[in-house]
Amino acid sequence: MGRYNSQELRSVEKGALLRTLANKLPQNSIQFSSKLANISRDDTTGENKLVLTDGSLISAKVVIGSDGARSPIARWMGFPEPKYAGHCAFRGLACYLGGRRDFPRVNYIYGRGLRAGFVPVSSTTVYWFICYNSSTSPESKVTDPTQLKRRARDLVQNWPSELLNVIDDTPNDMIIRSPIEDRWLWPMLTPPVSKGKVVLVGDAWHPMTPNLGLGGCCALEDAVILASKLSKAIQSKGSIEDALGSYGSERWSRVFSLTALANVAGGLMQWENPVACSLRNGFVIPKLVQVGSLLDHTNFASEALQSDLG
Repeated sequence: MGRYNSQELRSVEKGALLRTLANKLPQNSIQFSSKLANISRDDTTGENKLVLTDGSLISAKVVIGSDGARSPIARWMGFPEPKYAGHCAFRGLACYLGGRRDFPRVNYIYGRGLRAGFVPVSSTTVYWFICYNSSTSPESKVTDPTQLKRRARDLVQNWPSELLNVIDDTPNDMIIRSPIEDRWLWPMLTPPVSKGKVVLVGDAWHPMTPNLGLGGCCALEDAVILASKLSKAIQSKGSIEDALGSYGSERWSRVFSLTALANVAGGLMQWENPVACSLRNGFVIPKLVQVGSLLDHTNFASEALQSDLG
């Protein structure tokens, strides 16, 4: 998350990241299976009332909505639903309990309106994806893993055997299919990131297509900046609302540019025209995409981060 002279691509399993972060919290800080049914503001006390689907009620002075792209909190704040980007993805995590094969670090394969890739995550797991064009977002949610695996395989049946093998080596509970969506935060048109003492972070605020591999990283960046703003406001007995607004102002330009860049990059990789694909594969990718410049967007520096690092 800092600016360094050397950079690298590294995949991190979401579950492992969440467990690592959760282990830093006091015991019983997290309450699972607590979906939000409704949120409202009590004008008398100024507190926010959260009603969960199990009927329980929570009163909170400050609410941080980090509840994903389909966030009920974002909807309550007036944000539009994420917009379909024109393609869908199968994603999975192949598992090798006895140790994985010696895969190269990053593997990308490009076709016409179709691309795939697989990347080692650990000594026993390999992440893979298949992204394909579709004029409409899939209405029916196919959840049967056998069907998902078969449909994924059918898309790339004549592609390299290494890709087919990682699909076959994926446990049934480690494969999903989902539409690729994002939400652009247009100035003067999109609601602000905060409403009173309710604020959004991560995908709840700025869902972006996964083409840059930075969705989770951006959420962590949000958390660093937001924590810094809130800490300063609390220590100085300043305005929480101003702190939340300042967080949004600082983060907007970065998340807007990354959302746009991810969308454009995805469109480029999903070209279908054979001439355009030939130009992309023969010139754009090998000639214009240099690793150094390709990773410039991953650089993140902030006063809050620098002070925390000393």
